Amino acid sequence: MPQGLNDSPRYDRLKSYEWNFENAPTESPQVDIPTREGLWTYCGLPINSPLGIAAGPLLNGNWVRYYASLEFDVLTYKTVRSRPRECYELPNLLPVHADMMSGDEDHVSASDEWQGSWAVSFGMPSKAPEFWMEDVRQTKEKLSAGQILIVSVVGTMQPGWGIEELANDYAVCAKKAFESKADCVEMNFSCPNVCSEDGQLFQSPEEAELVAKTVRRTVDSTSPLLVKIGHLQDVAILVELLCRLDKVVNAIVTTNSVASQVTESDGSILFDGQQRGICGRATRDASIQQVAQCRSIIEKQNLNLDVIGVGGIESADHVQQYLNAGASSVQLATAPMIDPNIGIEIRKSLIAKQKDSGS
Repeated sequence: MPQGLNDSPRYDRLKSYEWNFENAPTESPQVDIPTREGLWTYCGLPINSPLGIAAGPLLNGNWVRYYASLEFDVLTYKTVRSRPRECYELPNLLPVHADMMSGDEDHVSASDEWQGSWAVSFGMPSKAPEFWMEDVRQTKEKLSAGQILIVSVVGTMQPGWGIEELANDYAVCAKKAFESKADCVEMNFSCPNVCSEDGQLFQSPEEAELVAKTVRRTVDSTSPLLVKIGHLQDVAILVELLCRLDKVVNAIVTTNSVASQVTESDGSILFDGQQRGICGRATRDASIQQVAQCRSIIEKQNLNLDVIGVGGIESADHVQQYLNAGASSVQLATAPMIDPNIGIEIRKSLIAKQKDSGS
């Protein structure tokens, strides 16, 4: 993987999740942050800019604080559970060769060189609540004004459980996250590299609604709740999903990834033939399209939902494309894992465009 334009600390995909967890940056870089005029909000909360980090790169509080110092104002703490869960074995981030994806692909091919996208295979690992609750609490205290902390949560299906028990487990995690002073909770309803129900809820609108309502009954009625979804090709399912989640959650975060099998160059199938979420450059067009679909549905159905855009953002132009499609803010993951300073560069470009337009 390229080291970007500088020697800033970054996630090392060739080392284990645990190594990267333990070797998070402990010092914030001293950089000049350009100021952009304008008023921005995230689920009603004031923020300094529409730039955020999606659940993924921010493994713990040290990673959160590092990216907070690098021009990201909406920070999403990596998905946590009500019980500890180990990470999958390497590779967790495998570069792939993929053009712009539509969701119809049978497979994508692994690549020896970085080409802008990778297959993600973590399995939503988590520390025990005793650890992450205190870590979240300490992290929130150290963020600056205009920066907010989101905690991504997921339920953990157990033998003999049904959807009601899974919903209750989501609620337990969400309550613990808010007790730890999280500003928002993002319910992760999409994880292509997890085959159990907790990773596929976004494809079942009725069950997604049940889980979301269970969480909403458990937390304060004014606490901002978000739902993270994956790529949906069936627009009818997307319409039903948004209609069922309306008035239960505050925002939809889209798109987690585009799922696909992954093969070697000789055609052999990796990851035991199971799909993995493809993230990065190859997902951008599909993700922008889904943001636009969500915005159109929200307007036609008169729903009260924000849309957060995620997927393949690498420049200020990409940020603007998401905002033009109807996103109220954006989250990056792949690009800042490659080049942690990309937020600063995007902000400089946005400011220059703002000055050129005279707005």
